[in-house]
Amino acid sequence: MKLLGISGTIIGAKTGIVVRKVLDEVKKKYPDIDVELLDMMDYDVQFCDGRDPLTYSDDTRKVIEKVSNADFYIIGTPIFQGSIPGVLKNLFDLVHPDAFRNKVMGFVANGGTYQHFLVIENQLKPIAGYFRAFVAPSYVYANSDHFNRENEIVDADLLQRISLLGDEVVHMQKSLKISIAEAAE
Repeated sequence: MKLLGISGTIIGAKTGIVVRKVLDEVKKKYPDIDVELLDMMDYDVQFCDGRDPLTYSDDTRKVIEKVSNADFYIIGTPIFQGSIPGVLKNLFDLVHPDAFRNKVMGFVANGGTYQHFLVIENQLKPIAGYFRAFVAPSYVYANSDHFNRENEIVDADLLQRISLLGDEVVHMQKSLKISIAEAAE
């Protein structure tokens, strides 16, 4: 099983740090899970314009392929102006909705105020619902206060929630895989 962590921004470090931490927890506890980080900072992705995915640039096609081939996800986003950045929305637009169908998504977000966690509830969960994905009941929201000056996570409660989210997505994905196998028999 392949868990893809997505850092859905091209600016800042905190989103990637939190996504990596969830992936590290999964690697540590579940060595049988293949984990990979898709950091959108590492790719020059074109804007979605509805064309055949094969006609996009190499980077854009690579990103679409990585997302489409994953079994489940940790999706991370900063919150800017009370919303997700265009980088993440563009990624959702580029990938065919069927690629997410019946797959598990866990969400992490970070922002400058404590109220921005609501973006997970009001934007990310409805997007997952549109994709017919399964959403982990927990999510992780990090505020600037949870990090030290070196951008290390220093909040014990946040670290516990990160670990719990990793456990939840793995448990959900394994259970889903068993259910699908039993239904096929």
